[in-house]
Amino acid sequence: MVHQLLLIITLLSIWLSLTMAMVTLFGAVHFWLKNSTEEVAITPLSRYPTISIVVPAHNEDVVIAQTMSALLNLNYPADKVELLLYSDNSEDHTADKMRRVQQLPEYRDRNIVIVERTGKGGKAGVLNDSLEIATGEYIAVYDADAMPERNALYFLVRKALEDPERHVAVFGRNKTRNAEQNLLTRFINQEIVVTQRVQHIAIWHLFKIGRIPGTNFIIRKDYVTEIGGWRDGALTEDTDISFKIMQSGKLIALAYNSEAFQQEPEHIKDYYYQRLRWAKGNYQVVINNIKHLFDRSNWRVKIETFYYAATFFWFNAAILLSDILFVVNVAFYIAGLFNPAITIPFTFGTNNVLLAQVLLVNWVLMILLYMLQINIAMATQFGQATTKQIWLSFLSYFTYTPAVYGRFCSRGVAGDG
Repeated sequence: MVHQLLLIITLLSIWLSLTMAMVTLFGAVHFWLKNSTEEVAITPLSRYPTISIVVPAHNEDVVIAQTMSALLNLNYPADKVELLLYSDNSEDHTADKMRRVQQLPEYRDRNIVIVERTGKGGKAGVLNDSLEIATGEYIAVYDADAMPERNALYFLVRKALEDPERHVAVFGRNKTRNAEQNLLTRFINQEIVVTQRVQHIAIWHLFKIGRIPGTNFIIRKDYVTEIGGWRDGALTEDTDISFKIMQSGKLIALAYNSEAFQQEPEHIKDYYYQRLRWAKGNYQVVINNIKHLFDRSNWRVKIETFYYAATFFWFNAAILLSDILFVVNVAFYIAGLFNPAITIPFTFGTNNVLLAQVLLVNWVLMILLYMLQINIAMATQFGQATTKQIWLSFLSYFTYTPAVYGRFCSRGVAGDG
């Protein structure tokens, strides 16, 4: 009886996960059918607010020069851009590389501030320090390895100006800069495309819920100061401040045309520690915000809290439980080869054939929905919809995804769980 109850709980968890995935897929498809034929024009803005671009950099001397050049050549009035560069506890030549670019003839008249920081707090600490010296109306954040497309900042500001009072923060999309480097980066690229082109698109389109990413976003300086800035030491400062914004009733708007390329880990070790940090940070966020399921917080906060709680506790526990059941069954099966009296404990008898069939159908649906999400997302981005991506998505279901979501549940993509 107990083992059947555990299997039923796992079954219900799967159905809830499938339902959430289908809702986001519907929202994304509806959005792209509505907007994919719309021609985007670069027209003058009603005004050009001053933007303080903050770049936290820790030991980034390999990429910082390229990032600076990309930021200084954005399609935005040069006199309206203040570039704040932080070499945060760097032990390499990051600050020297920053100064070399600053001294180039084409950038000598630009408003560039270089800070060699030795404080604590990580990225959140850098962002809070920047609030003390930034002169812009908006703070824009780009990681040291981010390469924004030329109109990325323009689209962010344009979306903010649509409703300045409610759109206190605006975020764009990120793409993998090194997608073709190896198999790992190809998997990461698929994950990011689904996150950006399905999951983020859908929840903004359906619920006007946005989530600040780690890079390529702007936020009103007076507003972020008013809510107390970023939480020092937060491992996922972006998710943490997203909840603060939603709790205040303001919106984090999506500017889906704003794009930036970002370098992703190319080695398993780097990838592991990145995702471990994200997982720890997201668990912190869930624990800090779970109370909002039961208080009078607005409905967007409740939806986000439920989503994170389901992903990082319920679904993760269901995955762990299903793994345990599988390992136990394998162990008993092997033991049964030597002793026929031993039977597999977590299975269905003749009275539960229907439930076994339902589980099989669920498993097939999960594979199909997973591959459908990935390939619909790929079809919305130029050059990504290839036969190779179909086979790669199938391979990732049995390799990359179990590793990511069974152990980390880091981004909440590719099936949203």
